[in-house]
Amino acid sequence: MKKAMQMSESIELAIFLALSGGLMDAYSYLLRGQVFANAQTGNMLLLGVHASQGNWAMCLKYVFPISFFTLGIFLADLFRKKGDYKLHWRQNAVIFEIFLLICVAYIPENMNETANAMTSFACGIQVQSFKKVCGIDFSTTMCIGNLRGGTHNLAEYFYTKNKKFLEYSLMYFGIILCFIIGAIIGSKFSNILGLKTILLSAFLLIICVFVMFIDREKKERYFV
Repeated sequence: MKKAMQMSESIELAIFLALSGGLMDAYSYLLRGQVFANAQTGNMLLLGVHASQGNWAMCLKYVFPISFFTLGIFLADLFRKKGDYKLHWRQNAVIFEIFLLICVAYIPENMNETANAMTSFACGIQVQSFKKVCGIDFSTTMCIGNLRGGTHNLAEYFYTKNKKFLEYSLMYFGIILCFIIGAIIGSKFSNILGLKTILLSAFLLIICVFVMFIDREKKERYFV
């Protein structure tokens, strides 16, 4: 498969983003009151369950991450459309995401609602800023779309025997695996680092900022 010329759509970047995405979800669920940072479908489900029971205080616990995830998507679009930046707008988006996660690490446990809102805010920025890998629609913060895409392309491969579909399928399932590994890392380190575990996610995103400095087009021209 031909490598993506734009590093924001590269497999290398997607790997680190997916690791970070899985880690954020594990962190918010295990250490911040069983709320999902990324999986807003799960938050909406739990919101509905508590609403049916008239437990309005618990409803707010899920309203905040859903709302701030939406706000993160909105802000990512503003990053894309507004201003003339020295860095690429996606790098600016990730830098802001890193800032949010570093702040989350120092929010005490009795302010979990604030921490979850800020983490979901960061996730919303990420899901809207990085939507493709090698030109194919992907997500690095949730898995259901990747599972559908991977299975669809696998079925296409069995029907057509076109290896392109097999490669796409393996990419989708590979990103899902990275997300799961990120969740495992988050779970393992939660017992060691506690609320500071989210700093590992910030570290992965710092790597992403530097990966996006790579000019693959320039390298291709040099070696031609």
